[in-house]
Amino acid sequence: MDHRVPVAAVVAVVLAVWLQLPAASRGQLQVGFYNTGCPNAETLVRQAVTNAFNNDSGVAAGLIRLHFHDCFVRGCDASVLLTSANGTAERDAAPNNPSLRGFQVIDAAKAAVEQSCPRTVSCADIVAFAARDSINLTGSVSYQVPSGRRDGNISIDQDALNNLPQPTFTAAQLVASFANKSLTAEEMVILSGAHTVGRSFCSSFLARVWNNTTPIVDTGLSPAYAALLRALCPSNANASTPTTTAVDPSTPATLDNNYYKLLPLNLGLFFSDNQLRTNATLSASVDSFAANETLWKQRFVAAMVKMGNIEVLTGSQGEIRLNCSVVNNRSSAAAGAGIERPYHYSGATVSIDELATS
Repeated sequence: MDHRVPVAAVVAVVLAVWLQLPAASRGQLQVGFYNTGCPNAETLVRQAVTNAFNNDSGVAAGLIRLHFHDCFVRGCDASVLLTSANGTAERDAAPNNPSLRGFQVIDAAKAAVEQSCPRTVSCADIVAFAARDSINLTGSVSYQVPSGRRDGNISIDQDALNNLPQPTFTAAQLVASFANKSLTAEEMVILSGAHTVGRSFCSSFLARVWNNTTPIVDTGLSPAYAALLRALCPSNANASTPTTTAVDPSTPATLDNNYYKLLPLNLGLFFSDNQLRTNATLSASVDSFAANETLWKQRFVAAMVKMGNIEVLTGSQGEIRLNCSVVNNRSSAAAGAGIERPYHYSGATVSIDELATS
């Protein structure tokens, strides 16, 4: 079956959402912002993302998550890319380190854009373009990204801890976290669907399967799935344990609606995933998207565009960083570039029927 979403339908949905934003917000960013100043900017970013994807398809999920983690902390200002000599930047915080990835792709895209159009394209816009391109590569859906963001110059680890939703959040905490960013409960469910791609470290779900050295019975987790996770992640695993597992065990490299189909089978990896089934309103959205992939993809790209408008810096605010990992008034040579921690993948694709057994 062809799951590609018609471009016209996506554009219509995105435009409808864009027009619903306050006039001041709509005026801040615009599609084709670089048409004059750097007309090949989006093409250069797409090439960098495609090159990285061809070498490691898992980087696409990392770039989608990178955009999310940027926007939820101080807005979409590329603050998540900044490094700190004493390890106190956003990227050093527990929700980001060591799991956040894609920094090297952004650096490669920035280098290409700087060579073509010096001091013109912000790192924040590159992050947004890279997320869009990653969605296209994994989900075969294209959409336009309004741009014109500027880069911030503040990055504090505590801000990430205070603003990023956690895999241990309840339904109420998830709704409140997204509401703080002017995103609705339905948009929270929609954006949670990004969990259909990517991998997770043991520390994000360990408490669902172990209590110290004792196995846990989590009624929201299939016993067969829990047993597999215990075999994968020992009870003494921690944030430094390099083992990862696919968040969606059946189609881990494809942006589809399988995430929503897994939840009723108690195959949501995180506690927060299962929470989408504990609330009648949220559960109704889950069922709707499980039944209609085209609908979810249309809503997903619209939600991504809306998320990309969170607390943006525009005009004379912020700056256009020359090096995405440091602000312009610091020595780029002293800061260095972001270094990704290698992932250690495990196992083969798992049958849903095997995991959903009780």
